[in-house]
Amino acid sequence: MDTENNLLSLCGVIESAPVLDHEVFGEHFYRMDLKVPRLSGAYDLLPVTVSERLMNSQVAPGVRIAVQGQLRSYNKVMGGAGRLLLTAFAQRLLPPDDSENPNVIHLTGAICKPPAFRTTPFGREIADLMLAVNRAFGKSDYIPCIAWGRTARYAAGLSVGDHLEVQGRFQSREYQKQMPDGTVMNRMAYEVSISRLTCVKDMPLPAPAADRENAVQ
Repeated sequence: MDTENNLLSLCGVIESAPVLDHEVFGEHFYRMDLKVPRLSGAYDLLPVTVSERLMNSQVAPGVRIAVQGQLRSYNKVMGGAGRLLLTAFAQRLLPPDDSENPNVIHLTGAICKPPAFRTTPFGREIADLMLAVNRAFGKSDYIPCIAWGRTARYAAGLSVGDHLEVQGRFQSREYQKQMPDGTVMNRMAYEVSISRLTCVKDMPLPAPAADRENAVQ
């Protein structure tokens, strides 16, 4: 299976102590938050999943590390409803580097929902895309992506089934959601912010949508 269709590289400071998240075939996986700076001076607080095989004494709050792996999606029932969640799945933990951009992702996949184009009250053009990215063993990850400006206008003209190469960053975004009882809750969304998008051809079709039910492995 070609893994070049999903490449993620992060470098940041561990913000929270790793906690046990789930177990697959006797192997334990831990979750932690990584504080990754943006070029603007702001930062993203990103979930990272790490196998017990990669854990060591250096994986602790306050430690700066580099993470290489993939962006994975899984469904989780929260508040009686299913939510699509994203995580950076670590395949390697490395000493921090001094690369100019500490947050880079490359994805190749197919659009699996009609693009949604909108304009903000400040006149900024945005397009939301859902990209299905093939994974090993016949699975797929479903990754929300967001494009801006001229790229958003181009993305708005794409269709379900179009195959794309995407480069950007894995980002976090806080938002407020109004609940049925009128209360407002602060929530965190995760997505890929697109910096470059290319339409490609002759790619294998993504796995069936039923694979959205598969948890991270």
